[in-house]
Amino acid sequence: MFDQHTLQIFQIFLIAVGLAADSFAVSVSSGAIIEKLRLRHAMRIALFFGFFQGLMPWIGWQVGTVASTFIRSFDHWLAFGILCFIGGKMVYESRILKEDIEEAANPFSLYVLFGLAIATSIDALAVGITFPFLNIAIIEPVLIIGIVTFVFSFAGTYIGEYFGHIFEDKIELAGGLILVGIGCKILIEHTLLQG
Repeated sequence: MFDQHTLQIFQIFLIAVGLAADSFAVSVSSGAIIEKLRLRHAMRIALFFGFFQGLMPWIGWQVGTVASTFIRSFDHWLAFGILCFIGGKMVYESRILKEDIEEAANPFSLYVLFGLAIATSIDALAVGITFPFLNIAIIEPVLIIGIVTFVFSFAGTYIGEYFGHIFEDKIELAGGLILVGIGCKILIEHTLLQG
């Protein structure tokens, strides 16, 4: 079947999809409010979101590497808790009415994009903290998460232009459920290995 590395890459890909849901939702909203969407608009959004979504797990990994020696005995519970909290938050946020991004003025300005990219990538920082506990080398997750977010954000702006807000809450719901599922998988696998 599949070797351990292939399964790990697939798991990272699923985490990336879950984390990209927020960026996708914001990209859909951005695409929906611009009258004439240009390629440069989609590229700018995708580059900002992809860069910060890739950077934050690396920062989290640095923190997790330092902390891993102190919390090795309960690291699986920590990973489970962080992923379930973030996933649950995303599920909750997908169900509540959100304020429109129009309030942020021009979603393509550098200042607004910087703020949105930071806000949507905080979850990635928290997930990055769990990577040392899972014995995952950081370069692959950083690249996969950054690229997946770039693709989702780029596509999201065009989806927003054509379909408005139809998909944004559904993709965020799916992303949250994926993260909760991965958190449960980590906990179950660790419990079975210990038992």
